[in-house]
Amino acid sequence: MARDTTDQTPISSVQELTDYIAAGNKPKERFRIGTEHEKFAFFRADNNPVPYAGEASISALLKGLQAKNSWEPIMDGENIIGLAEQHGMGAISIEPGGQFELSGAPLETIHETCRESNSHLATLREIAEPMGIRFLGIGGSPKWTLAETPRMPKSRYDIMTRYMPKVGTKGLDMMYRTCTIQVNLDFSSEADMQKKMRVSMKLQSLATALFASSPFTEAQPNGMLSWRGDIWRDTDNRRSGLLDFTFRDDFGFQHYMEWALDVPMYFIVRDGHYHDCTHVTFRQFMNGALKGKVAAWEPTMGDWTNHLSTLFPDVRLKRFLEMRGADGGPWRRICALPAFWVGLLYDEAALDAADQLTKNWTFAEVSALRNAVPTAGLKAEFGGHALYETAREVIGISKAGLKSRNRLNKEGQDESIFLSPLDEVMAKKATLAEDLLARYNGRWQHSVEPVFEEYQY
Repeated sequence: MARDTTDQTPISSVQELTDYIAAGNKPKERFRIGTEHEKFAFFRADNNPVPYAGEASISALLKGLQAKNSWEPIMDGENIIGLAEQHGMGAISIEPGGQFELSGAPLETIHETCRESNSHLATLREIAEPMGIRFLGIGGSPKWTLAETPRMPKSRYDIMTRYMPKVGTKGLDMMYRTCTIQVNLDFSSEADMQKKMRVSMKLQSLATALFASSPFTEAQPNGMLSWRGDIWRDTDNRRSGLLDFTFRDDFGFQHYMEWALDVPMYFIVRDGHYHDCTHVTFRQFMNGALKGKVAAWEPTMGDWTNHLSTLFPDVRLKRFLEMRGADGGPWRRICALPAFWVGLLYDEAALDAADQLTKNWTFAEVSALRNAVPTAGLKAEFGGHALYETAREVIGISKAGLKSRNRLNKEGQDESIFLSPLDEVMAKKATLAEDLLARYNGRWQHSVEPVFEEYQY
């Protein structure tokens, strides 16, 4: 998230919280695609991480981009922590360990998404090159220890860093040593949201397997294909993972709101100051838990919006749906991930087919798959056969959905061209993580250093 909101509108009833999410409903002709991707910044000279401050640094990159694009700086105290496009169409933010993130504008087609990513990376490289900085596109930090990883001066991250070790064993790794590609997609009604949430929640582990690219930790194979996927198995599980109520036929906006109410908060912002609120749930906050402890303690819609942004289920519901299961990856995968989900969720026949395919998948079965995928990837057993077979079917549904959308580029190609990285995975029966391990055990001669050269932006 690029910035925390300070909307001071008071909350007068719980119903307003549900209404806030439901206000995301929009007609299909206004559906958009918002793609986010993160990457690790490193120095070409030694493959070491880039600090926040200094002449060659994360803050210098942000200032250079701000001068180049005239985007509005986002500040935390005196520190620049991001940039916002002047018309609110996109943003650049930094993750806790300095991972550089583009939160793309809401666009109509994957063709536009790819152009946006390409333009961003080209501009970023222009700024970074004189500093000797490049960017790595995989899902997990392959070399640096937590102690070696820089920490960004962002108030919400300070609160999270203190809190994470209390509620899981891997939260700090999630914050500081992972990267993802995500896509944000719209819904037209509560029923449409329900169907899209149900399908995407069930298929999120399949996306984890298809996009697995984090097999190294601290310069060694970690025994995983998606280390990032494994990390999410024990990262503040009250606010993360699969949500069982989304598997129910009667699931709706209110069920998500009620769940969110009982998740501990991270913070509230008052007069630019972040107050640690990890000791109370939002429901307790609504019931006056901070009265007398914080000035202006009354809950606001800004507090609710910020709280929704600190929930981490595999599919997150705000005024749109966020697909959160995939590792980061090379440039072509920045286009492939949104293409995969748009094909499944934005074409009615494809969504029906995906819903039918997953209709009888139980919460227990999907939970077991989620636990198996980080290690086994597409070889995980599901429904009596390897997940690879299900992946082939789901990719076929997505491809049909993209062809049906018929959004063409200047060469007359539809958006299904962006699934080619997944076609390659299917053809080789090997994920990017398995390719990386093969190189490590082969021509890389048991070194992770070449990954910085071969998978850089």
